[in-house]
Amino acid sequence: MFLLLNLAIGLTLFASGIVRGEEDAEPTGEDPLQDMQRKINDLWLNLLYPQFFNETDRTAYATCEVKPSPKLEADKPQVTGKVLFKQAYPDGKLEAVFYLDGFPPDSNLTGRAIHIHKLGDLSDGCDSTGGHYNPFNVDHPRHPGDFGNFFSKEGKIRKYRPNLLATMFGAYSILGRSVVIHEQEDDMGKGGNKASLENGNAGRRLACCVIGTCNKNLWEKKFPDRMERKKTRITKRAQNNRA
Repeated sequence: MFLLLNLAIGLTLFASGIVRGEEDAEPTGEDPLQDMQRKINDLWLNLLYPQFFNETDRTAYATCEVKPSPKLEADKPQVTGKVLFKQAYPDGKLEAVFYLDGFPPDSNLTGRAIHIHKLGDLSDGCDSTGGHYNPFNVDHPRHPGDFGNFFSKEGKIRKYRPNLLATMFGAYSILGRSVVIHEQEDDMGKGGNKASLENGNAGRRLACCVIGTCNKNLWEKKFPDRMERKKTRITKRAQNNRA
């Protein structure tokens, strides 16, 4: 309790500039609340995630190595692959690439729900990852890790998602938590029952992984073609809008 109290006091003093003797510092023009949040994030970063982001571009990278649930029957999809995350510090939006294999080749019309779960505990397979990560105690699908539905093509999912609500920074970081791939579609909270507001009635847990930090080389080596195609599309769209 005393440790938590001291930490809270330290956060407050750090954010207000007292610890660093900044009472008389020149005004930065930044909103005081934004300035406080930035300083608190800096402190969290230094305390919990030293050398966490790439110093060159101040961007954090993380990976999640997906493996099938050991409790699945043999006739269920054996999903493997990676989920990669990146986020510019401190105010960038989280981006993710989903690179998954093992779905039935004829299942492209069936969506698969993917969510972040609270725990990075795989001691009992995917069943021990807990429920959805829901730090703000809101209904599904407003959890920060509610990624929605993904549709496979020829047994594969290759999807880039920008502007995600989850974050790798601060007190609500997803680092050390898990990504779970479900058997069913996410009903997006419209199922009319309690489970719909908790997990979207997404069904069994096919596969999962624990989110951990990595360097930028993994992102660049694994998906250079996808990133290049995305940049080309954005450039063409911008050119068409100017035309």
